[in-house]
Amino acid sequence: MSYLVDKDGYYGEFGGAYIPEILHKCVTDLQEQYLGIIESESFQKEYNQLLRDYVGRPSPLYYANRLSQKYGAKIYLKREDLNHTGAHKINNTVGQILVARHMGKTRIIAETGAGQHGVATATVCALMNMECVVYMGATDVKRQHVNVEKMKMLGATVVPVESGNMTLKDATNEAIRDWCCHPADTFYIIGSTVGPHPYPDMVARLQSVISKEIKEQIMEKEGRDYPDYLIACVGGGSNAGGTVYHYIDDERVKIVLAEAGGYGIDTGKTAATIALGKVGILHGAKSYVIQSEDGQIEEPYSISAGLDYPGIGPMHANMAAHKRATVLAVNDDEAIAAAYELTRLEGIIPALESAHALGALPKMKFNPEDVVVLTVSGRGDKDIETYLNYYKK
Repeated sequence: MSYLVDKDGYYGEFGGAYIPEILHKCVTDLQEQYLGIIESESFQKEYNQLLRDYVGRPSPLYYANRLSQKYGAKIYLKREDLNHTGAHKINNTVGQILVARHMGKTRIIAETGAGQHGVATATVCALMNMECVVYMGATDVKRQHVNVEKMKMLGATVVPVESGNMTLKDATNEAIRDWCCHPADTFYIIGSTVGPHPYPDMVARLQSVISKEIKEQIMEKEGRDYPDYLIACVGGGSNAGGTVYHYIDDERVKIVLAEAGGYGIDTGKTAATIALGKVGILHGAKSYVIQSEDGQIEEPYSISAGLDYPGIGPMHANMAAHKRATVLAVNDDEAIAAAYELTRLEGIIPALESAHALGALPKMKFNPEDVVVLTVSGRGDKDIETYLNYYKK
């Protein structure tokens, strides 16, 4: 079997497109056109040129010497934090806005949690001279105000969402409502491997530049094109999807996903979807969802705005269901400790999301010859206040 999407938009039992009638044409048009656009020579030429000259790819694969000594393995960091705008999100927004332009769309909407996807979307909208509206939970607007100001500076309209927990789920709800009201001219740039088909597959394909580069870079450094372990944080799952894409069916490679444990999976203040979720429908796809006995979505919690989501991408749900991936819940305090450890050992301040991937390292046992690639999905500039305030409690 393959763990990649099938012709009907499913990953095993997960995925599909569960959408309101008003969006049916938008989604089916995208389903029918996205592969032809992405695989065309003209798209690939422009996309790869922008990745190289605008985003700054390839991102380095850095051998973390002191971290390797600490954990007894050869640990490499895939440095997505060094991309323009400071995270992996730009890989996807550059690709999606080219798709939107090809389809004749003139208005872009997006949702954002940590703000990195919002900044990346606002950035490419400025580049392509398109109207941009970003929905962001009011809670996240406060804790990520620097990114909010960046979006405004780039010309985007930022809409604070006051409903629910005022975080990523609620921002996504509002973006979908907007899309329902403006289906003809609006393209929804979803920031993760979630939503109705083809979004999970399209985002994973656009992010797969990460695993494509890993194959080339690890060959140069280790004399083989695969690591023993791939480690990435997972909320919706875009950086993880891009990290594993070219290895997902290669059983020589062990996949480890770190989800947000919050205060602990037994506390009710968590975003550990795979640990606690039940199969349900959220934002247009079937996946694992944190929900009550009667199917009501429960509010997630994480110190990380980018992982504060009650669902998981269907690709990752399927990998977890079939034990293709090992999923570890990393709590707030473990992520903070891991971030400080990387900062002190390697001089790299990671995003809070990436800190969860680093927080998986103490939970694992490696052999000295194991080659480990861990994706640092973003840089920690946006989270400095959270890091500092955590120890002021």
